[in-house]
Amino acid sequence: MQDSGALDSASVRTVVLASADAALRVRLRSALTGLRWEVFEASGGAEAMARLEAVRPEALLMDNWLPDLEASEFAGQIRMMYPSVDLMGMDGGVEGGAKSPRRNELLHALREAYEGAITDTAAWKAAPIAVPSTKRGPGQEKALPESAEERRCSSSHDAVQMLPGMVGASRPMRELAQMIRLVAPRSTTVLIEGETGTGKEVVAKAVHTLSERAGKPFVVLNCAAIPEALLEAELFGHTRGAFTGAVQSRTGRIEAAHGGTLFLDEIGEMPLALQAKMLRFLECGELQRVGDNETVRVDVRVIAATHQPLEQRAEEKSFRLDLYHRLAVFPVEVPPLRSRMEDMALLAEHVLSVLGQKSPRKKLSAVALDRLHEHYWPGNVRELMHVLERAAILAGDRMEIGADEIRYRRATR
Repeated sequence: MQDSGALDSASVRTVVLASADAALRVRLRSALTGLRWEVFEASGGAEAMARLEAVRPEALLMDNWLPDLEASEFAGQIRMMYPSVDLMGMDGGVEGGAKSPRRNELLHALREAYEGAITDTAAWKAAPIAVPSTKRGPGQEKALPESAEERRCSSSHDAVQMLPGMVGASRPMRELAQMIRLVAPRSTTVLIEGETGTGKEVVAKAVHTLSERAGKPFVVLNCAAIPEALLEAELFGHTRGAFTGAVQSRTGRIEAAHGGTLFLDEIGEMPLALQAKMLRFLECGELQRVGDNETVRVDVRVIAATHQPLEQRAEEKSFRLDLYHRLAVFPVEVPPLRSRMEDMALLAEHVLSVLGQKSPRKKLSAVALDRLHEHYWPGNVRELMHVLERAAILAGDRMEIGADEIRYRRATR
């Protein structure tokens, strides 16, 4: 996820509210809507990250306590990934980013939201510039009307502790989010398993984003998309003249990911001969470019993904068992869409929000949502995206999508 560098027309006068306090979000939404801002709410840091990626807002108002991410670390990620977004604390403090030309409107909305809760206006104006830590020293005043612990208890049902880029509040997704948050801060190799279209790359990006490597490269290689004869050179790089057509030396994907994360999608498609070289790299952290006798040491975290049963393939001798064990140090499984149908409304809203960046945003009727629940979704979230894009087109000039526009390429099971 890279910053766009400049605000386009779709992101002007748009703000994301990140707070686990639902009542505070309601007050702020009311105040900002009156000032003609388009408001997107998020009950946690990961959900806010997904909103930022989808809408690229002009500003982000964030609370000093988030249920899923440490606020200061989250603010640091936002400053790095979205420097053009005006980042402000809910207490009126400025955390970073580009200054919004309508910052005074945001401050006015904050005053309205806290009217009656913060009585000392002078103290509010003198709020600290940095988003305050949840750890307070002796005698330090609370910046907000509720303490972090009070909000933690009152908003336990509102907070959706999800991953950056992931949408949903179902139990399978919450369990997945918990697993990812546990492993992300480490350099452990992760194997992401799941059906095609479930969002395995999004999960891999979340691991990278929540790790200390977030500021370094996230390099993706689809092992099924590159011919076998070129895959080794693509991974490890090559020297000039190493093979026919190698007119100059080239850095491989592993080396390009130095300090960051290498995501190997469809790892099950990697040829057996190359699997041995990949295993050696994972064990010693050194690689040898094609045509070169020298070794290069690289610091890379490897995340692999597959929709194939690798353990079964290892028993069939079509995948190396030792490589499987080296990759599956921390295996996680992304649930199929049919096992988390309670997320359908949230997913549909998110997809239509993304589609609404390029054309007028449309809404889903209740009968259309019911029709989505009837489908088996063999293509998972990817299929849902295609179905909704097709439905938005079929709806024509109408702003609401009906059941007739929900069409599938295969019969419902």
